[in-house]
Amino acid sequence: MATADARPVAVTGLGFVTPIGNDTETVWANLVAGRSGVGPITLFDAADLPTRIAAQVRDFEPERFMDRKAARHLARYCQYGLAAARMALDDAGVDPARLDPDAVGVVLSSGAGGIEEIERNQTTLLARGPRRISPFAVPMMIADMAAGIVAMHVGAGGPNYAVVSACASSAHGIGEAAEIVRRGDAEVMLAGGSEAAITPLMLGAFCQIQAVSTRNDAPERACRPFDQARDGFVMGEGAVMMVLEDGERARRRGARVLAEIGGYAASADMYHYTAPDPDGRGATRAMRRAIAKAGLAPDRVDYINAHGTSTRLGDIAETTAIKAVFGDHSHRLAVSSTKSMVGHLLGAAGAFEAAVCVLAIDRGVLPPTINLDDPDPACDLDYVPNRARPARIDVALSNSFGFGGHNACLVVQRPGRNGVGPPAGDTRIT
Repeated sequence: MATADARPVAVTGLGFVTPIGNDTETVWANLVAGRSGVGPITLFDAADLPTRIAAQVRDFEPERFMDRKAARHLARYCQYGLAAARMALDDAGVDPARLDPDAVGVVLSSGAGGIEEIERNQTTLLARGPRRISPFAVPMMIADMAAGIVAMHVGAGGPNYAVVSACASSAHGIGEAAEIVRRGDAEVMLAGGSEAAITPLMLGAFCQIQAVSTRNDAPERACRPFDQARDGFVMGEGAVMMVLEDGERARRRGARVLAEIGGYAASADMYHYTAPDPDGRGATRAMRRAIAKAGLAPDRVDYINAHGTSTRLGDIAETTAIKAVFGDHSHRLAVSSTKSMVGHLLGAAGAFEAAVCVLAIDRGVLPPTINLDDPDPACDLDYVPNRARPARIDVALSNSFGFGGHNACLVVQRPGRNGVGPPAGDTRIT
């Protein structure tokens, strides 16, 4: 439950590396236009796989964000995370190097970490022997390295770690980073997720459990959450980071406050290692607790950015959970899945979707669920089908659910509810 002395947590900056753009304005324009970032895989030869499509990052130039040597040695998920972190800091007008090192921390989560490096070095091991394994293999394969790399490059000496909870990783990470700020263990946190897991092993493994779409002839229409014809999710990649800041600090320096993180809760399904609880009981508990911790009644929520993966079981279970939490209000609030456009960013998905909630509140637009042509009768909510919709959004909920039954829910709300005050314009004072 919300407490009177809890510090408000302001969102003051965003950074994006995604399949639909590598900056905020491009990402937002493509979301509102309903453009898909899904296409044929070019990262490797996928001809022998049943699925040959994914949502890849394109036109990414690592040397815009790091020197050539770093770009050469860093795993792609580390490159993406560092780029998104630098963009978020620039957006917020914060330079950690000018602050007390303990005042700024990083929680940068990933589901698969440097899986590319593992696959590459395993191939080298088998073909050329152990002496040819890269000396960078160990640091680049572990899931916490992106958080460490960001701290080294920007000068953030506060709390630093990664959360690994499959597709809920970065939602948990943002929630935990918000709690760090709320309890006063840091004044500023960089929080989000990064993933670069479109690899032969990862895609092949998802194909084996029939979790991914095989709509290879129409990639842009492959991800279709809540639609009767959905046949699985589409793998995506990228990184999204946000600057979370003590609300009083943000107010003092005249920061532009985009939104606040009002509540966070996590739960476990206790059901199955890949399938969701069909009754959505774990998701129900997480949503209820997040809303209660924000000090809100359920009917104050205006919008939900759904986990909405486009899987048979998942979309129905989430719809069931939303109805359990919101009752009659579930048919009045708006729900959409932006995975329909960017695919499933796995460990970075929660960060992307929380950032979409921030922008939806700040810009007054509900992003659509594209490819929703024939809704599943079991999915009967307002999923903002196919077209964006202007709306005032005061409170949004971002849902993230991961293999293993991990659930994380974030309440994102309009500035001022917890005392930060309205946005103060674009004045930037570090």
